[in-house]
Amino acid sequence: MEVETLAQISREWMQEAATKGTARVELENRAAQGLIIDHLQKGFMRFTFVIPPSASDANGNWQAGAIATIMDIIASMAIFTETGTARGQVTMDYNISYYSSAKIQEEVEIDAKVIGSKGKLTSVAVEVRRKYDGELIAVAKQWTASNQFKASWTIPRSKL
Repeated sequence: MEVETLAQISREWMQEAATKGTARVELENRAAQGLIIDHLQKGFMRFTFVIPPSASDANGNWQAGAIATIMDIIASMAIFTETGTARGQVTMDYNISYYSSAKIQEEVEIDAKVIGSKGKLTSVAVEVRRKYDGELIAVAKQWTASNQFKASWTIPRSKL
């Protein structure tokens, strides 16, 4: 798949998150409000992000849950650039280390790189750094598995 096609699909995915009203997509929309793709290639994405006021804690810092959410969204997008699978990824292991904090309206740079992909398993690493001084804010490592599972209640029952 060409890089231009991946970039277009990734942008459409972000636009879909911004316009749909489901609870899952609403969370993605709030966490990723203002996310900009700076660089995209197979297995790697770089973003610029200005932390919105909606993602702050009581002290005006970027809330840890909001950081985890945006890192998860970006990990999924990076996996898509490698595997071409946008839906049906199930997180098997997710580990985040927080090193420092960031304030609302600060600009950060987020890199996501697919570390490995074998069969249905894919591993990705995501780093968040403060843009003006390069200070590390958080690092995440995530393992996902491609899942074609369909819940029993979504499969039509036989009339036999």
